[in-house]
Amino acid sequence: MIRAPLRTALALLLALTAAGCSSSTAPERPSRDGASAASVPTAPDAAPGRPSGPATAAPVRVTIPAIGVDSSLMRLGLNGDGTVEVPPAEQGMSAGWYTGAAVPGEPGAAVIIGHNDTKYGRAVFHDLRKLTKGAEISVINAAGVTARFTVTGKEVVQKTAFPTQRVYGRVDDRVLRLVTCDGPFDPQGHPVDNLIVYATAK
Repeated sequence: MIRAPLRTALALLLALTAAGCSSSTAPERPSRDGASAASVPTAPDAAPGRPSGPATAAPVRVTIPAIGVDSSLMRLGLNGDGTVEVPPAEQGMSAGWYTGAAVPGEPGAAVIIGHNDTKYGRAVFHDLRKLTKGAEISVINAAGVTARFTVTGKEVVQKTAFPTQRVYGRVDDRVLRLVTCDGPFDPQGHPVDNLIVYATAK
C-alpha cells in the first residue's frame, strides 16, 4: 500500500508531466498558462512536507527584488477533478501558493507556482531563470510577518523526470520551491521542461 503522502507526490508527478504549459497562442490546456498542475485521487490529510499543527497566517505576497517580482499570492488548492489549481491565465502576473504544501516560513517545503508566459504575454515568473544563488525571496503573510529565503540553487528538469521527492517531499527545514515551465516546445506546443528554484529560510 502506498502511504498518503507518497501517493500524493506520485500523483503530482503524473500531472506535472501531463498538464504542462504552452505558448501564448495555444489553448490554455495544454498550456504555458499554468506552471504546473497536479492530480490526486482524493485530498490528502497532510501533503508531503506539510506538518500538522495550529493554523498559521497564510502567505499573501511574494517579492523577488533581483528579477523585479512583487506579486500578490492567491491560494491554490484542488479542483473538483483532483488537479491542483493554477492561477488563471488572465492573472498571469500573480503567483499562487499551493495550500497542500507547507506555509512559507514554517517547517517543511512550501511551494509557489507561477506562470512563465500565457496567451496574454509574459507572466510573473518569466525571468525566474535569471535568479542566481544568494538571491533573496520574501514572502509576507496575512499578519504582516515576512519570511525571508535565500536561493540555494535551481534546476531545469524534463517533465518526464520531475524530482517529486525533492520538491514536495517531507523535510524538517524551512524551505521554499518556486516552480514554472521552461524549455523548448514539443510538437503539441507543450514546454518539455520545468524550472525549479530552491531556497532556504534565513
